Amino acid sequence: MSERVQEVGTQGPGEASARLRGSFLGFVAHEVRNPLSTALWSAELLARLPAEERSGPRGEKLAGMCLRALKRLRILVEDHFLAERLDASGLPIEVEEGFTIFTDGGLFERAIDGLIAVAGRGDVPVHLHAAREGDSVVVRVRGCPPEPGALDLPHKGTASDPTGRGLALHMVQRVARALGGSLSTSPHEYLLSLPLSSGNDPGASS
Repeated sequence: MSERVQEVGTQGPGEASARLRGSFLGFVAHEVRNPLSTALWSAELLARLPAEERSGPRGEKLAGMCLRALKRLRILVEDHFLAERLDASGLPIEVEEGFTIFTDGGLFERAIDGLIAVAGRGDVPVHLHAAREGDSVVVRVRGCPPEPGALDLPHKGTASDPTGRGLALHMVQRVARALGGSLSTSPHEYLLSLPLSSGNDPGASS
């Protein structure tokens, strides 16, 4: 047995959780540091250009790099903070004629946006379908199929995402739990399950 295996095997639940959390925060720091560094050095280079060159091809290229990096950084920060701060107040969302779910509209939209971003990587067409399954509404999102371990907590060594959506699935999982549901995967799609409105009878709606 290697030292690494021995070390993991002797950890208590608290130590293992702290180590996993630390590895996740390492991934977050890496994802944020890359676009932040790009934005900083491209802005610095742009500031050093002579005034007449800033409006030229080189200046436009540097400005574009800076803006793309800042946009990626904004998405990462929004996903991270939303995953950390979840208070669902509740708004009715119509999913299919005849029934509704009672959920936070803003969080629901962010979750769907995150799933579309992940399933649509590489310009793959994305298909959404929502239907009642028992006491829940299941939103199925199909496009780029989930990778093995797609719902595992990101950690140091996890591949970086150049679009800024490296925390999207983590954010969607946290949103799903906050709304009383869950996120799972099949070999071909993502499944966001949310509870129906309490006391709502889909057959009784007019």
